[in-house]
Amino acid sequence: MDDALAVFRAHGDTWGEAAALSTRAKPAIGRGDLAGLRRDAERALRLFAELGDEWGRLEAARALTHRAEITGDHAEAERLVRQALPLAEDLGMWSEVSFRLSALGRIALLTGDLARARELHERARRLAVDRSAKAAQEFAEIGLGLVARRAGDLAAAEAHLRAPLEWLRGVGGTPGIALVMAQLGYIAEERGDAATALARHREAYEAARSLGDPRAIALALEGPAGAYSPAGEHAHAARLLGAAAAAREGVGAPLPSAERGDVDRAAARCRAALGADGFAAEFARGNADRQITVFRT
Repeated sequence: MDDALAVFRAHGDTWGEAAALSTRAKPAIGRGDLAGLRRDAERALRLFAELGDEWGRLEAARALTHRAEITGDHAEAERLVRQALPLAEDLGMWSEVSFRLSALGRIALLTGDLARARELHERARRLAVDRSAKAAQEFAEIGLGLVARRAGDLAAAEAHLRAPLEWLRGVGGTPGIALVMAQLGYIAEERGDAATALARHREAYEAARSLGDPRAIALALEGPAGAYSPAGEHAHAARLLGAAAAAREGVGAPLPSAERGDVDRAAARCRAALGADGFAAEFARGNADRQITVFRT
């Protein structure tokens, strides 16, 4: 994309420049390069708007929405989605409409409106099924699982999260697998089944490692911490939390407060067992350890 961008600029091809910038912004998410993502996507959005290309505006806005959600700027994320939704509807891009409805559902979940979150994800799922848009259906199904889990309905959460797993494995949907298995691990933890939780988190960790996405790796470290802490491995759990925090801080994306429930639960157990000073010491050890052993043999 760097080479393509240079060629388009040399030839004064504005549309090509916008497309290259928008495309280059997408893998920046996986690298945790939020500054580069914002720079490229905002420039692409301006160029596409000047050209009157609504499809291009959708593409550029998607990356900016991800960035806003990652940084916990829910108001900005909602603004971007609400701007994009009518564009997708006008273009008849129904899979994109489904994705944007799910994105609004995700924002509602993070801001505490579970009823609205459930309704939006269900609308997104129905639309995706009607249009045979499997990727959008998977996205909505996972969203319904997250909503059910936040509401405390673990059985419904597991059913929704398991629904897309076979399809994800068949298409090599590694980011989705990492997220789903981490969530299934948390469900097992909440049920008091530490062994199953660790097995699920191990699969999530392997998927996250293959991606190399610092945020996915952080989630895959936080999950085992939640499973080890009720099993009495409080020092190890605290170190895993420290390592996860370092991974997030390294890319300028600390965990937003709306997403801290699982981490705070594990940290509270560790503090109760180790004391505030003991927890802080083990957390700091993990924060400094770039080669931490995640799973006990």
